[in-house]
Amino acid sequence: MDFSKLFKAFDGIATLVDSIKGPGEEPRDQGRVTETRPASLAERLQAGLTSVVVAALKEAFDRDRARLEMERAHLEEQRLRAEAAMRMEMRRQAAEREAGRLKLLGGAALIGWLASIAVIVTRVGQTTAVSRIVMGVGSLLVLSALGCAFYAYGRIPAPAAAETRMASDPTSAAAIWLLLSGLTLTATSLLF
Repeated sequence: MDFSKLFKAFDGIATLVDSIKGPGEEPRDQGRVTETRPASLAERLQAGLTSVVVAALKEAFDRDRARLEMERAHLEEQRLRAEAAMRMEMRRQAAEREAGRLKLLGGAALIGWLASIAVIVTRVGQTTAVSRIVMGVGSLLVLSALGCAFYAYGRIPAPAAAETRMASDPTSAAAIWLLLSGLTLTATSLLF
């Protein structure tokens, strides 16, 4: 409790009582005045103390309200930070998934190209001109798929710059179709 306010209130009450009493005024009936003065002084003192207590309570409530507002703002700030961290983590995971998919696609394209080269080398004398042309076009398509996979891998955005959901890169889709076409043509060349 703030004692300086309490003392100021008591001084104010004492000054008020002195001003009401007057400097040269004496009460007419001494018995009656002694009964009313303590009662009126007590009431005034009680009213002054009540106002001091009310002011102290109001100050305490204002302080508590300010503290609660500050805590709410702090909790809101923590919630926003947690949401931003969650979005960043989702972006990072999406970038990792895309990178893994493109690595797998690039590995499949490399293996498919090496397999087509191995087939060309092992069957050099046994293939027809049409078969060699189809196998060559298939190998070029598989190499193109490998190049598209590398290019799309290089264009994966950093998690901080990416949006929540990564948009599919057209070169990534092209790499899949080139790989499938190249492997299909390479397998078809074995039939000729």
